[in-house]
Amino acid sequence: MIHTIDCKGLKCPQPVINTKKYFDSIKEGEALIIVDNEVAKNNICKFAQSNGYKYKAVDSEGLFNINITKEDCHCEIMKFDKKLVIVVGTDKLGEGEEVLGANLMKSYMYALSESDDMPSDIIFLNSGVKLTTKGSSVIDSLEELKNKGVNITSCGTCLDFYNLKDDLLIGDISNMYTIVETMNKSDNTIKL
Repeated sequence: MIHTIDCKGLKCPQPVINTKKYFDSIKEGEALIIVDNEVAKNNICKFAQSNGYKYKAVDSEGLFNINITKEDCHCEIMKFDKKLVIVVGTDKLGEGEEVLGANLMKSYMYALSESDDMPSDIIFLNSGVKLTTKGSSVIDSLEELKNKGVNITSCGTCLDFYNLKDDLLIGDISNMYTIVETMNKSDNTIKL
């Protein structure tokens, strides 16, 4: 029996995350994923391809039906234990429209919290500290990341500058020396 995952009307990255959650929960099987936009279809196809699953997408009256099959390959995926640090220097992702940037940051943090590969640390600097304080739209995602063992720190000088130290909701307050040490000891640092 084919499992159906109805993702019509869902915004990116939710269709891929729903698909991933299902396939993570089974050893082998097949699912029909239904989406209503080409971007979601393409992202789900890329997910299937990157995981070695068989897939076929069909356009049907404005909807996209994607059949994905996961076979039990009796193989073990090797994971490398690397220390990844993400430095968030702004409360928005990318340049341009502020509303879009805020939505992209929220989407990024949610997708990161659903990822299999977790960073060891997320460091918030400059206006990025606003994401760890009252009024932040990403607190739930940060809570999930923290629950999965990710160290979350905010720059104390930055919190003071924005007068947000008393509004901190998640993580620890850090200083530049500790931030530099954390970044220097990482195998890879990503700056947002």
